[in-house]
Order: sequence, then structure tokens, then C-alpha cells
Amino acid sequence: MKFFEITIKPMSGFGTPLKGDTLFGHFCWQANYDSDLLKGGLEKQIKLYREKPFAVFSSAFPKVSDGPKQYYALKRPEMPVFMLFSPSSNRIKRLKKAKKDKKKKWMLVEKNTCIDPAAVNFITEKQLCEKFFEQKSEAFMQTDSQQHNTINRMTGTTGEGEFAPYSKENTYYMPGIVMTVFVLIDEEATDIERIGKGLERIGSWGFGRDASTGLGRFAVTGHEEITMNTDGPAFYSLAPSVPDMDLFKKIYSTTFTRFGKHGDSLACSKNPFKNPVIMADEASVFILKDKKLEKPYIGCAVSGVSKAMPETVVQGYSPCLPIKLEQNI
Repeated sequence: MKFFEITIKPMSGFGTPLKGDTLFGHFCWQANYDSDLLKGGLEKQIKLYREKPFAVFSSAFPKVSDGPKQYYALKRPEMPVFMLFSPSSNRIKRLKKAKKDKKKKWMLVEKNTCIDPAAVNFITEKQLCEKFFEQKSEAFMQTDSQQHNTINRMTGTTGEGEFAPYSKENTYYMPGIVMTVFVLIDEEATDIERIGKGLERIGSWGFGRDASTGLGRFAVTGHEEITMNTDGPAFYSLAPSVPDMDLFKKIYSTTFTRFGKHGDSLACSKNPFKNPVIMADEASVFILKDKKLEKPYIGCAVSGVSKAMPETVVQGYSPCLPIKLEQNI
């Protein structure tokens, strides 16, 4: 499989986070309507997906520049702080330092490199905004409530119960921000041009919840192939995943539960909701029992989640980057 980064520019607010498993689901709907996106069509590739995925999408991460250097702003690995930062020998200084280090939720990772916690620059989200976006803000994503009304056609007004006004939280990215989505592609099934074409359509029509009202718009601005390194034994995940526990001797992660729902034509079906899937969120760290990853991704596909469409699969895979851990391996 080939490893690419695809850059996208948000053009609106988002009702659904740009996570890898949801991007995969949106691309499947595009392939359902355009058989040219996948060789043999979606039905054939879904049958092969558990053993041979045609594509594995990452979640979206900010891409920033510091002069000629470009960095990916990735989440800090979900590991204990003492394993990522050098502690002070003085107890009081150590406690003060640990308090500051906990606020550093992001790390700047250069292209084509293994993640080395001893060398990368860990920063707070506020520092990320001030240094790279020249904005005095605590976060590069802001949330805002949007009011919704359901009109009772009998009375012409809102009311109680199902007709009561309600609000939903939407996310808005800082102006000018560029995001990166990593994707692994099996070129026997598709290629970067067709993946990009599918993402362009998703960005044009809208991604996630309330796309019909203008949310979830983005523009695809380019792509580039990246050298993939599968030498271990530790790996950092770039999307929510369902790991094969037999392969790892230790996992550091935060649990993410996907309460999935069908989109497109099945969104209005009798039962559009999928069974919940418990996943290890992006930024998890997996330590292999062996020293090398056999495949360029971790995790497994998840089936049996839908009554409306039994053949539905969830992307439980994640692209990953090697991470250096000298201790506790």
C-alpha cells in the first residue's frame, strides 16, 4: 500500500468531527454512486475489506509552516506524562513542570520522520494559535450552538415534545487553517486521483451532520506521497481503531465510542442507527510483541453493526507512525 497526505481547507463549520472512520464511510457512499472510484465497484471491495482494505483514512490534523519547515500538529500521545517528558530531580520543580507539561496537548512532527518524544516540540493549543495562526486564542477550533426548530404543520408553530426547539453544537476552524488527512491506498483497487476525486465531492456536498444546511464543506488543495516506515516496535495511531489484541503487549489509549448512523439514502430509513463500536482513539500508542508491523496499518474491520444494511463495515483500521520509546518496552 502507498501512503499519502491529502491537504484540505475547511470552508464552513462542521457538525461531525473529521475522523478517519467517518471519512471512510463517506467515501463508500461516493463509490456506491460512482463505480469508477473503485476497481470492480464497492460491493466487490467491501467483500475483500476485512483481509485487504482498499483505503485506510486518518483523522484530520492541522498542517503548519515555520519558515521553510513544515510540520504536522498531532495530538500528544495518550501516554503518562512522565514517559514523554524528562522529570526534574527536585520534587517541587518536578510537580510544577508536570503541571505545565500536562497542558501541552499537541506536538509538532516533521515530514517523513519517526516520532521521537525526546526531540519533538510539545506545545499548548494556545501556543499553536499564537505562533502559527497569529491569533490570541485558546483553541484553533471553536464551538457554537445552532438553534433548530421543528414546525408543527397543524399549528404552524413550534410546541412541546418533538416540536420543541433544540440546539446542536457545531465546530468552526480558525480562518486560513489547512488540515492534513493521511490515507493508505491499495493501488490494485484505486489510486490517489480517485481518492482525491471522492473527497472533493464530499467537500462540495458537505461532510457529516447537517450537510444539507451548509455544514461540512471543505476544499481539497493537494496531495503528496510519504515514505512509510513499519519498523517498530511502537506505533502512534492516526485514526480511531479496533486493535487486534494478540499483536500487542501494551496499549496506551483513550476510549472512543462510535455511535454510528447511516448517511445518504439510509439516513431516513426505518432504522438508520448502527450498533456502537468501542475504539481506541487517535494518538493511541501500540507496542508490538514482535519488532515489525506486518501491515502498514493497525486494527481490524468491524461488521455486524447494521440491521438496515447487514454488509456494512466500519473502518477499525488506522494508519500509523513509528514512535521511539526507550523505556518500558
